[in-house]
Amino acid sequence: MDNTLVFVDDGFLSKLSKFFGKGNYVKFHRKDFAEFLCKNEKLNCEKIFIYTAPPFQSRNLNKSETKRKEGYDKFVNKLKKNKIIVREGRCQRLKLDGEFIYRQKAVDILLSIDLMSVNMDFPNVKKIILVSSDSDFVPVINKLKKQGIKTILYTYYDKKRNSNFSRCNDLVKSVSKYVLIERGDVDKND
Repeated sequence: MDNTLVFVDDGFLSKLSKFFGKGNYVKFHRKDFAEFLCKNEKLNCEKIFIYTAPPFQSRNLNKSETKRKEGYDKFVNKLKKNKIIVREGRCQRLKLDGEFIYRQKAVDILLSIDLMSVNMDFPNVKKIILVSSDSDFVPVINKLKKQGIKTILYTYYDKKRNSNFSRCNDLVKSVSKYVLIERGDVDKND
């Protein structure tokens, strides 16, 4: 059985979890989920990488921010205890039309850097699994293809324009194979 690496865009996976839970997050174990994907592909899971960002923290922390940070720290510590490599970006807060919005920053570039390092850091790996829906990864997927590394994409999309899960044809076309994640795939790993 060939070895593989699993790269998980946790921002995407969290949105998908909330979508599957109809507004409530579906609780599941990231490690079990990643290993389930590997088993589906008949690949041995060598390493799992999770890309995320801590919640926003203001200069004068309020109770809500403190509670979110404590929950996040518990989540990350559990991942690390399970030997998952966690890469953390940051959370940006913007005020638009009087409302605060929050965005992860630097997460995609961290994932891209690690993808570009596969050939050098894991020369025995010829197939990787990417859990995402972001077309920003198309150039790096194409570069990996030139290096002889196939990308299997696990994603979710719908056909609604401008939805959280609208499909990017370029991403789907760039990978060797893509699989749509279903609610049952997450439920099997709670």
